[in-house]
Amino acid sequence: MAGEGDGTDVVLVAGQWWDGLAEQPGGRVETAVRGGRIAEVGPRVDRGGAEVIDLGDRMLLPGLIDCHVHTTMDPARLLQAFVSDSSAAIALRSLPVLRDLLDRGFTTVRDLGTFAGEPVTLALRDAVARGLAVGPRMIVAPHLISSRGGHGDLSPLLAAHVQREIGVLADGPAAVVRAVREDIRAGADWIKFGATGGFATPADDPEQVTFTQEEMDALVAAAGDLGIPCTPHAYGDEGVARAVRAGVRSVEHGNLASARTLALMEERGVFLVPTRFMVVDALDHLDDDAYWEGKSPAEREKFTRYADRLRESARNVAAGDVRIAFGTDAGMFPHENNWREFPALVESGITPLRALRSATGVAAELLTRPDLGRIEPGATADLVALRGNPFDDIEAIGRVDFVMKAGTVHRRPAR
Repeated sequence: MAGEGDGTDVVLVAGQWWDGLAEQPGGRVETAVRGGRIAEVGPRVDRGGAEVIDLGDRMLLPGLIDCHVHTTMDPARLLQAFVSDSSAAIALRSLPVLRDLLDRGFTTVRDLGTFAGEPVTLALRDAVARGLAVGPRMIVAPHLISSRGGHGDLSPLLAAHVQREIGVLADGPAAVVRAVREDIRAGADWIKFGATGGFATPADDPEQVTFTQEEMDALVAAAGDLGIPCTPHAYGDEGVARAVRAGVRSVEHGNLASARTLALMEERGVFLVPTRFMVVDALDHLDDDAYWEGKSPAEREKFTRYADRLRESARNVAAGDVRIAFGTDAGMFPHENNWREFPALVESGITPLRALRSATGVAAELLTRPDLGRIEPGATADLVALRGNPFDDIEAIGRVDFVMKAGTVHRRPAR
């Protein structure tokens, strides 16, 4: 199985295209791909014996980037799987998830944590990079570093099944520094930590702040010393603000952040990964008993209690200039629905252009991968095509039927 950049020379011909940056899509385009990179883009390119793939009237886009997934999580089983299944079983169960993500046009994902005892996602990342598994390239934070009693402490939830602590747990500056260094020693690309409680976990609350400013400062500084960026799980305003002051590169969720804190994020260049689909979906179904069947009653109560503030914060994000990077939290819900983050962003007041940029050029900037998220000579040849125009109908983004990753075609339109 080939690794990145081993594809044959290809020329793609599409009836319309968008480069990941421009204000509007363009018309017919030819794109030459050589050695896994984009070599030429224009009305007519040198075909030089390359395979020509005519995509008809489809729109050609850069490969999509999901900056917040959990590839090892199965929403049908969620936490129990990490108690009853081996690391090998968890990894094997993730392989179809990775293939399906790639088939839907997501050529890069940032996996933000597994609850498996071993850092399974690091092994999956390396297997994909070596061509041993099929999926998006993976950028990985192996765990959610949490305080005891915080969002990543699963011990109370699973006490009936096990008599031990579950999670990467650390209290105090020295302990959080050690946890950071252990994850980096294992090969982490990012460090993720729990700055607040959450909605899905019944033992905490999204407004609770679960690390002190001193602990967050020490955590982010320790990672920064080793050249690794940090991002927090953070809903409540104070938790988001503390994380921003500590120097994180992005904030995950941030759905209760105030206008003042969002302005602080803009000022300091911190990206927001708003994971809007889960919030929009919950708020749209607050009165639907069937929707909440099987979920914790505390989750519904919290969404009901915070509904007005969730909507207010979304309006502030839409009206402001904080840089939004696309992320879904897929794994907490079925992975095949991760594309629905796009219409959820638009429903929340984000323009289609801003939503599309969030999964291309802006996401690439967050990940410090300027070779991704754009169609231009020299960029990595991650390319997708779909029928329709997502600038006019954002749901068209769910109809990807051509996928190329690093010059290798992984999906072709059905004849």
